[in-house]
Amino acid sequence: MKNYIFTSESVTEGHPDKICDQIADTIVDAAISQDPYSNMAVEATIKDDFILVYGEANTKAEIDYAQIAKDVLKKIGYPEEYHVTVVVNQQSPEIHNAVNRDENGKRIVTAGDQGIMFGYASNETPEYLPAPIFYAHTLSRQLTKVRREHPNLLKPDGKTQVSVEYKDDKPVRIDTIVVSSQHSKDITQEELKKLIKEEVIDPVIPAELLDENTKYFINPSGSFVVGGSFGDSGTTGRKIVCDTYGGMGRIGGGCFSSKDPTKVDRSAAYYSRWVAKNLVANHYCDKAEVEVSYAIGRAQPISICVDTFGTGKISDEEILEVVKHNFNFEVGNILDELDLRRPIYARTTNYGHFGDPELPWEKIIELKPVQ
Repeated sequence: MKNYIFTSESVTEGHPDKICDQIADTIVDAAISQDPYSNMAVEATIKDDFILVYGEANTKAEIDYAQIAKDVLKKIGYPEEYHVTVVVNQQSPEIHNAVNRDENGKRIVTAGDQGIMFGYASNETPEYLPAPIFYAHTLSRQLTKVRREHPNLLKPDGKTQVSVEYKDDKPVRIDTIVVSSQHSKDITQEELKKLIKEEVIDPVIPAELLDENTKYFINPSGSFVVGGSFGDSGTTGRKIVCDTYGGMGRIGGGCFSSKDPTKVDRSAAYYSRWVAKNLVANHYCDKAEVEVSYAIGRAQPISICVDTFGTGKISDEEILEVVKHNFNFEVGNILDELDLRRPIYARTTNYGHFGDPELPWEKIIELKPVQ
């Protein structure tokens, strides 16, 4: 299809699934900050005032899992007293030994699991992200900013959704904007709609993308006083489409949050995004998707595939050779080249794992042509 409407959604930091992602990534950062070689897979589930923190860890770090969970809730803006149960066991020695292996006296890092990972980039926005997810995240970020400026009116839980109209496969206008925000019982629906339109939507959505036919649905369900974990349950890893490309690019089989960088679900997905972004930034194509696959215990990928959706300036086969000439998908190299053994993961949790120029997989480099 060349002419279509595509929709993506985002959620705020107060959404129950995102609460759990933040707990998990804050735990990863706590472990790596003390022991860069930590192997972590610790997740969270929340309902009402109950939090379960559970998983496997192999680390020298001393971590107060319960306190981290409570601090995350407080930082988000939930004042309730939460009860935390922790069930964290030692990582399976079989998995640990498969991932951290010595060969000829040299420490080799291999994939922590089998799986497929995708990276995607498009020239639709300066951040090389598809327009629908970019603007959905922009609204979620602004909703959180406005909520913190009006804590007596707006509350932490919220969702946004943006439908973009494409013509000839290019974004031309925004067809529909949906914003739902948890709020105080002291604000009327009319006041809420006015506040969100004037302080959330208008300041961040380009006027040239809006017209008289753009539709706005602000809290379309009506009252949204009960939110967060008291309105719904939450679990780590349930917002993988929000975390990536809003459904525009394909995603792999695993989430990001809770995982240390030896988990290729996370690190190889970041690396694949870096590759795809640099293919577009270096004008090899208008959009690119990179797939890579691994087997547990192996350092090198099983396969690498590139798709430019017919936008390549040269053939996809030739672009794949450019990728192999400039990038090394070996697990240990990914960790070293992107400097991933450091506490940067809580920064990625909200508003997508891609697009932040301070993150290493977002830097643009000059690609060397194949000789």
